Amino acid sequence: MPQTRQHSEMPAPRPLRAPHGAGRLTSGQRIDRHIHAEGQLVYAASGAVATTTERGTWIALTNRVTWTPPGFEHAHRFYGRTDIRLIGIPDEFSHSLPPLPSAFAVTPLLREALLALTDRRDIRPDIYARLCSLVIDELAETAEQSLHLPEPHDDRLRAVTDLLHADPARSTTLSELGRTAGASERTLSRLFHTEFGMSFHRWRTTLRIHHALAHLAAGQSVTDTAIVCGWSNPSGFIEAFTSLVGQTPGRYQAAVALR
Repeated sequence: MPQTRQHSEMPAPRPLRAPHGAGRLTSGQRIDRHIHAEGQLVYAASGAVATTTERGTWIALTNRVTWTPPGFEHAHRFYGRTDIRLIGIPDEFSHSLPPLPSAFAVTPLLREALLALTDRRDIRPDIYARLCSLVIDELAETAEQSLHLPEPHDDRLRAVTDLLHADPARSTTLSELGRTAGASERTLSRLFHTEFGMSFHRWRTTLRIHHALAHLAAGQSVTDTAIVCGWSNPSGFIEAFTSLVGQTPGRYQAAVALR
């Protein structure tokens, strides 16, 4: 799955007020990088959305909502026919949420509150404030569930992750990748843990799952997706996908199927 990356020669994006409301987008549509003066929750009532910041990419299906604090540059990409819900969170509520981008599980009550906040564009300010307060309270009781693919700062680690972004199915060992990047296997293994908080195997599996989400949304079969994303058999892919995403590839594909 293509990643949104920063480029030093590009002008800084303009701060914008976080949009609020709902819309329907087709698979593959994007919202380019931008910044909000307010925080923003993004929820896909159907379909899926990838939110990318300088700290990596979060995938959110209907069982997750992404959070971007004020001032963080971010971009979005959509998979399947997505019913997207955008909720601007005013400053007085933002401090109650994490200071870094993240994603949360969506409980039935949280889902209804998010839908109520976005179903009407003319919602009264006092009702909006009360619903925002309910959303914040519900998020405070909900564990973070980030299908998160972090991005590196170390140049040696970036050389390795760039190779895997270009070909997530490559089965090259960390030692072999290290020779390309000019670092030992031990050094790279340490960098994966210190920068990402996860092993090389876990990071590569998450990368492959991110790519798999796009392939499945485009209509590829589970078997073909497993092979093109690096699994030798569908059963291993199904197990890894279900563990990270919270549903089987078949259920995910049915939910985002293009019609």
